[in-house]
Amino acid sequence: MTSSNPKHRAAAPIVRLLCIFFVPFISFNASAQTLPAGVSKGPSVEGITEYRLPNGLKVLLFPDAGKPTVTVNVTYLVGSRHENYGETGMAHLLEHLMFKGTPKHPNIPKQFAERGMDFNGTTSFDRTNYYEVFQAGNDNLKWALDMEAARMVNSSIARTDLDSEMTVVRNEFESGENSPFSVLQKRMHSVAYDWHSYGRSPIGNRSDIENVKIENLKAFYKTYYQPDNAVLLVAGKFDAAQTLAWISKSFGVIPKPTRKLPQFWTVEPTQDGERSFTVRRSGDIDIVALGYKIPGALHGDSDPLSFMSDILGDSTTGRLRKLLVDTGMAVQVFSFGQTGHAPGLQMIGAVVKKGAPVEPVRDALITAVESFAQTPPTQDEMERVRRNYANSIEKALNDPQRVGVALSEPIALGDWRLLFQGRDNLPNVTSQQVSAAAARYLRRDNRTVGRFLPDAAPERAEIPAAPGAAEVLKNFKGKPSTLAAESFDPSQANIMARTERTTIGGLKVALLPKKNRGETVAVDLRLHWGNQDNLFGKNMIPALTGAMLMRGTTRYNRTQLSDAFDKLKMAGSVYHFTTTRTHLADALRLASHVLQEANFPAAEFEQLRQQTILGIESGRNDPQDLAGRMLEQHFNRYPKGDVRASSTIDEQIADASSITLDQVRQFHRDYFGASQGELAIVGDFDAAAIKAVLATTLAPWKSPAAYARITTSNFDVAPLRTSIDTPDKEGAFFAARMNLDLHSDDADYPALTLANAIFGDGGLKSRLMDRIRQKDGLSYGGGSNLTAGELDRAGSFGISAISAPQNLKKLEAAIREELARALKDGFSAEEVAGAKSGLLQQRSSNRAQDGIVASGWSGFLYLDRTFAWSRQFEDRLKALTVAEVNAAFRKAIDPSRLSVVTAGDASKAGAPAR
Repeated sequence: MTSSNPKHRAAAPIVRLLCIFFVPFISFNASAQTLPAGVSKGPSVEGITEYRLPNGLKVLLFPDAGKPTVTVNVTYLVGSRHENYGETGMAHLLEHLMFKGTPKHPNIPKQFAERGMDFNGTTSFDRTNYYEVFQAGNDNLKWALDMEAARMVNSSIARTDLDSEMTVVRNEFESGENSPFSVLQKRMHSVAYDWHSYGRSPIGNRSDIENVKIENLKAFYKTYYQPDNAVLLVAGKFDAAQTLAWISKSFGVIPKPTRKLPQFWTVEPTQDGERSFTVRRSGDIDIVALGYKIPGALHGDSDPLSFMSDILGDSTTGRLRKLLVDTGMAVQVFSFGQTGHAPGLQMIGAVVKKGAPVEPVRDALITAVESFAQTPPTQDEMERVRRNYANSIEKALNDPQRVGVALSEPIALGDWRLLFQGRDNLPNVTSQQVSAAAARYLRRDNRTVGRFLPDAAPERAEIPAAPGAAEVLKNFKGKPSTLAAESFDPSQANIMARTERTTIGGLKVALLPKKNRGETVAVDLRLHWGNQDNLFGKNMIPALTGAMLMRGTTRYNRTQLSDAFDKLKMAGSVYHFTTTRTHLADALRLASHVLQEANFPAAEFEQLRQQTILGIESGRNDPQDLAGRMLEQHFNRYPKGDVRASSTIDEQIADASSITLDQVRQFHRDYFGASQGELAIVGDFDAAAIKAVLATTLAPWKSPAAYARITTSNFDVAPLRTSIDTPDKEGAFFAARMNLDLHSDDADYPALTLANAIFGDGGLKSRLMDRIRQKDGLSYGGGSNLTAGELDRAGSFGISAISAPQNLKKLEAAIREELARALKDGFSAEEVAGAKSGLLQQRSSNRAQDGIVASGWSGFLYLDRTFAWSRQFEDRLKALTVAEVNAAFRKAIDPSRLSVVTAGDASKAGAPAR
């Protein structure tokens, strides 16, 4: 399970909307519904309807026929702030144990896999949630509801499960310790807070993770995992009346709790002076950060502070970027709020190249932040933030798939309707409010970054209490929903029948119009230029040329170009983006303009160069980066200068340092064009009108350089076995690979795909994860991967996993044992059937996503295929026997041919295994 860290930007209703809320369309008449016995109907806003069961469970229903998927999410109003002394990390650890099963559902991950469900759980300061997204259907939905009801009160919180999962969570903790930013962020909270539990990271303290008692976990579970402390949400394509009846039957039998929830009364005292801390660890970048206490998310100052955060810290248009990045003092800036039920923390900072002076950056940062109130936001700055938030909210309201996870945050604050109240308040936030709020909290004695200094005249910032949700919502009235979408069949046959394929200029084009909620549309463009010979020696020039496109054109500077994308509601890159029906034509014109008329500003190029070098440097001591790079270089034997060649860190840095702006500009003139490419558009649009736009924008644009497809080859290399020392890194990495003579059209490819899913590519439920995570508790994450050539016969099979350095030897032994067992004993009929079901349902769910279908079409057009190939692959998958799957795996996989690289702290690797 993931996301044990606190959520970024959860500081206000606006920010909650911007980053993480996705709300779908509801289409049934709730008022006409006959409710099950004892169920009462609550408020309804824009089609979202609340119900309450007699045992206290809140239920939110979001029917939407637009996509054939369903999301089930349960949010429990318990997070790390509810933990007691010695129990830090317990909420997150319990989240892991909730996947261990119940008497009725003994193997939840396996059942998820067999049903092709996307699932996870997340823990933050104020809440824990569990969700699954799956192909719509009564059987899947009823199973999901029954499972969630069962694990609400009947989960197997057992000592044996804790013994193995504790080490998995500890490995997750160790993985976070590898990240300089994660460590800095965690330390910022612990230094800024004296008493409140927001000062403790949800991942917890290592000793608490290692020593927590099973009795404590069971007591925590029985206290908080109850219907009156939970909100169940169902979103997607389902029958509302039938679903409410199922919910009443599965959840309604759980008794109403008689216990009283614990009360928490700790209030963080007003900070009385600036604070400082220094983290000294191995790393490749310097980071300087400021932290300021700010009110809880329901306080009236929360929204203005969110505006302040974006105006200061936006990576493209923010004031700090212009002050620090544009001048070369820093390579990156950031600003985000972390808060929720209680007063939180605003973090603002900058990333500085290793070895560069940090003190001038710190001083400039403090001056800019604490003088913000003296230079109130301009009209353009306010409008830009409003527009960005409004665009993000609009996109969120059109995506039902992630609604459950998104609504968990306002639910934790007291009421899901806060989502809409915050959106409606956007126009009311003024520049004066933003300036005044900044003046109240961005103050010296409320700052965490400097050193303690006695002061006779402290400038303290009093943090006011936030009102309750009922007070915030007392004058709020919800709006009815007016948006709708067609019920689209995601079968390959229907996709083929609905798609128009044509050629416009040098582009192969696929157009699939369909009625979408919010009139959304997805665009996927692929352009090809150059060949093996004329690209030789260009190295990183093509990559830097592409990265410069969005940094300025003949009509727009970088900020103006970002604004132009926002105004057209374009989300994504110039090649892959979403927009709306109204803006599609202008969005295509703008994308064409960016591709053809980038002007490559010198200052922006130098920024990009420094950021590129910093990004390369950041992997110099990272175990995963180093192990993966060494394997790549072992198998990649193309000569230096070949476009397909692998490079070392030093070679990449030297290359990035030597490239000139003139080379980038010349590459754009000589190579860029639409002579060869593919374009797919899926969503709400007029095909005839869009073809006319393409004919006048991309079609006439030609690439001067000769083009030919570039294939890849597998080299005959001897197996490699080596280890890399990464001092002072808590996490370690295992990576293995072997080449396969495999093409995606081969008869064995479907069988190998299925075998790989069973062995290690099935997510949490696989042979590999059953062993190294569920049984042995050695690794938080790992798996296997299979690739097949599509233009050539160059496939591969690989295995990777993380662990503590002390556990690397045990991890490798366990992986080799599982691989040997799979080859010797084979996979069972039950495993094959479950993997088939999961893969087929996953593929069907993927075809319900416009972006995935558009990407699929552009890929198929490049390979001269159609979705008929997809259907044929699935037909071959369905027909596979157990014997065929095992035979294909034994034929292809030879453990003696595996090359293995491990990376970790050698001094810790010799310590006793944990």
